[in-house]
Amino acid sequence: MTSLIVKRSIIVNGHKTSVSLEEAFWSDFKAIAQAQGATLSELVGEIERTGEHANLSSAIRLFVLEHFHQRTEAADIHRARANGQRGQALQP
Repeated sequence: MTSLIVKRSIIVNGHKTSVSLEEAFWSDFKAIAQAQGATLSELVGEIERTGEHANLSSAIRLFVLEHFHQRTEAADIHRARANGQRGQALQP
């Protein structure tokens, strides 16, 4: 499976910038923004404000990855509680 990186332009905090992302990351990033009731520009601005990463495209990839890690952890805790394992995550 080949994943092409596509360069996209976006206006963030009044300035135009570009990000180069694989379609899968871009699609998930858009879905996250929609779920949070935010625009892509607002979400990119939030990521830029953290200043944790010099490369914006990498920062967006890590943001998407962290989003799904948090969802997985929350689901594991929920399953553990449903199985009567109060406060303990399921072991793989």
